[in-house]
Amino acid sequence: MRSLTEPPPRHAKAQFRPDFGQRFLVTVDTEEEFDWEAPLSRDGHSLRHLDRIHGFQQLCEAHSVVPLWLVDWPVATSPEAAELLRPSLESGRAEIGVQLHPWVNPPFEEEVSEHNSFAGNLPRELEEAKLTQLRDTIEANFGKEPLVYRAGRYGLGPNTAAILAEQGIAIDTSVRPLFDYGSMGGPDFRHFPLAPYWLDEERMLLELPLTTCFWGMLRRQGDLIFPRLWRMPAMRGVLARLGLLERIPLTPEGISVDEAIRGIDMALDDGLPLLVFSFHSPSLAPGHTPYVRSEEDLERLYDWWRAVFAYLQQRNIRPTSVAEIMQAVLRG
Repeated sequence: MRSLTEPPPRHAKAQFRPDFGQRFLVTVDTEEEFDWEAPLSRDGHSLRHLDRIHGFQQLCEAHSVVPLWLVDWPVATSPEAAELLRPSLESGRAEIGVQLHPWVNPPFEEEVSEHNSFAGNLPRELEEAKLTQLRDTIEANFGKEPLVYRAGRYGLGPNTAAILAEQGIAIDTSVRPLFDYGSMGGPDFRHFPLAPYWLDEERMLLELPLTTCFWGMLRRQGDLIFPRLWRMPAMRGVLARLGLLERIPLTPEGISVDEAIRGIDMALDDGLPLLVFSFHSPSLAPGHTPYVRSEEDLERLYDWWRAVFAYLQQRNIRPTSVAEIMQAVLRG
């Protein structure tokens, strides 16, 4: 089993059936509300936004999109969340996966700290125990076996892949290429590929990286230039404004529609078979994330998704689901 914290060899790249083409997947980090600017805590979180989940589910269904709700412990243990999502899960109009926020997920044996907020930094036994409790709770409360994992804060570690395989997880989607969380004690994904790849020689555990692209005249040199500007955000802004180099993650949080379309174009031009979008569920209600502070911000978020779905349709890029991905990926 390869480590999730190391870039894969080239031969690990996953291949899909020719009729799969280029597709996109919408993922939602479905989690509790907390103050993003305060130190992490096991207490002081809420779930007031859960009643807004239905609205986004409806938007997705109107565009034939099957969202992947990646659920963490507070949501997994919420009867309201189960009641809201169960009908869509049972009908195949939504899918569910695991998202591990270790600081709010039992067993509570570690100190709450930034280092320990990356689950992959925990002792193997504790990381496994937390994931096991969460996976089993999701299956019991939502009636579906979760087959996809995302580490909260993208916090993979050297033991994560083996733990996922032992827990029957088929897909990880925690790798965020072109981002480095090393200064906080997390992984460095700057040199990871965007295309899906296998984490084991048996081809049983698939990685679906979140999609982030470089755009601009210097984008082919982005891997060399961008890391040198890590502590120079003003210079990164100058390069973006001049159309020379810009890093664009496919998310409505902090990324405009125009930027997202540029990122989509770059991903498609590079032949990426799967575009993985993401955002946080608390952004579905005002006041819980830095990205949605008002009802006007929320409407802009929905407008973002409508515009992106329309552009993807214009480019003939169809939505996909975890079920379709597992059927289309070639294991031979």
